[in-house]
Amino acid sequence: MSDPTEASVYFIGNATTLIRCHGFTLLTDPNFLHRGQRAYLGWGLSTRRRTDPAMEIGRLPAVDAVVLSHMHGDHWDRVTRRGLDKRLPIFTTSHAAARLRRQGFGNAIGLSTWQDRVMIRDGRRLRITSLPARHAPGPAERFLPPVMGSMLDFGGNDGDVDLRVHISGDTLLDERLHAIPRRFPDIDLAIVHLGGTKLLGTLLVTMDGMQGAQWVELIGAAHNVPIHYDDYEAFTSGLEDFRQHVNRLGLSGRVHCLARGETYHVLGRSAGRGSR
Repeated sequence: MSDPTEASVYFIGNATTLIRCHGFTLLTDPNFLHRGQRAYLGWGLSTRRRTDPAMEIGRLPAVDAVVLSHMHGDHWDRVTRRGLDKRLPIFTTSHAAARLRRQGFGNAIGLSTWQDRVMIRDGRRLRITSLPARHAPGPAERFLPPVMGSMLDFGGNDGDVDLRVHISGDTLLDERLHAIPRRFPDIDLAIVHLGGTKLLGTLLVTMDGMQGAQWVELIGAAHNVPIHYDDYEAFTSGLEDFRQHVNRLGLSGRVHCLARGETYHVLGRSAGRGSR
């Protein structure tokens, strides 16, 4: 029997994962477009998908909640809008929650930075906390939808944390991120959005390989899984770029790369933190 505090991350593609721990199953940034289809980013901008998701939306297991970093077409698409159960809780930004409720997702919950919500199931507790993120530099930030990172604290009703998982969301490396490891030390697993996404071919709006490696160093998680790095034409910095910078910083032992359709497992603290 698997340890109940073991977490698994199944990589569907782009920023879409299934995270399982303590009996909870979470879906992140659901994007089920196929290769050749376009994701729409607002302001008349779009980007074409290069890959297919590892799982179709109709084959998802029972999901307890969705964690959505922001409202962009490569994180919440028309396939998701049609195919996802509209009763699901969706934890996201206030901006995205308002749009989701207009789409019929009545349990969309908007969180401000550092605000949290708790889910309880069979004596187990999951706390979801919204974290700072910055999707564009300088004044350009106002033209992109607000974005959040997330902290997932899995534990029991005693309040102890058995496993702490951080999701970066689409962000650049920014001073406001420095508060994350101060407030949340001992992060077991971090999931980092990369890609070096460029809008209009010039404006960098997600971390490239160098920033991603510096983010791994800053956050200080024991285990790190990179995602969101090659699925769309707007991405300019692939996984190899990230690996090279990780190696230069001597952090390769903390990074575990997944192909679409692969699963990464991390054991909880009560089992002696480790991976397999």
